[in-house]
Amino acid sequence: MIDLHCHILPGIDDGAPDLDTALAMAAIAASDGIQVMACTPHIYPGLYENNQPGIQAAIDAFRLELRQAGIPLQLVIGADVHMDPGLREGLRSGRIPTLNRSRYFLFEPPHHVAPMRLEETCFELMVAGYVPILTHPERLTWVGDHYDQMVELAERGVWMQLTAASVTGRFGRAAQHFALKMLDDGIVHILATDAHHSTKRPPILSEAREMVAKRLGAEEATNMVLVRPRGVLDNIEPERLPGLPDPAAVPEEPFWRRWFGGRRRH
Repeated sequence: MIDLHCHILPGIDDGAPDLDTALAMAAIAASDGIQVMACTPHIYPGLYENNQPGIQAAIDAFRLELRQAGIPLQLVIGADVHMDPGLREGLRSGRIPTLNRSRYFLFEPPHHVAPMRLEETCFELMVAGYVPILTHPERLTWVGDHYDQMVELAERGVWMQLTAASVTGRFGRAAQHFALKMLDDGIVHILATDAHHSTKRPPILSEAREMVAKRLGAEEATNMVLVRPRGVLDNIEPERLPGLPDPAAVPEEPFWRRWFGGRRRH
């Protein structure tokens, strides 16, 4: 498996606070079957002023620690990028890293307030040649009032990445509800851990992968944790990677749809 979203680098953002925690996270990931992990610290102007050279230096140092500890985990560069007026220029200049220096990058919207120009920003970046991967949309507190916007973004080429722990219910009922809804509506491209700690938020993908396999089939579960993530790291064009699943192929009407309703893509 490949994890495209993990805050494992020690002391660089709100993820692993120290080297021991980072090594414990790496050991958990490797034991769970994760072979490649994207190190994606926050880039949040005014709070986490990370940049590509600093992130790369932290990765290089951590690789040495992994080698000495005998942990078989491959690391690649990335960042969890917040909305910023200089985002496009930052990507072009290399100040803001994409995932493994590909056309794909992690894009984190504000958690509690729906941004005014999310669609425009995404499409401007796509015109510039990038593919935004929206991180943990199911956990945004405003997703319920803007769910149709997520459907439209996915249909127009923005990728959606769910947090594995949302699927399994560890982020609460609301996050799980929207995670399952997005899966059944066929708008999810990738599962990732978004891990921040070895005990509080560990890097575990297998449990969510198994839930997706039961819900959408083993092939689509593999697409979400291996095929599409590998395509991202190899910089493959989105149209050459497996398309989104047909929501009509969901084997049975999920319980939440009977109670809450929902929108299927047609």
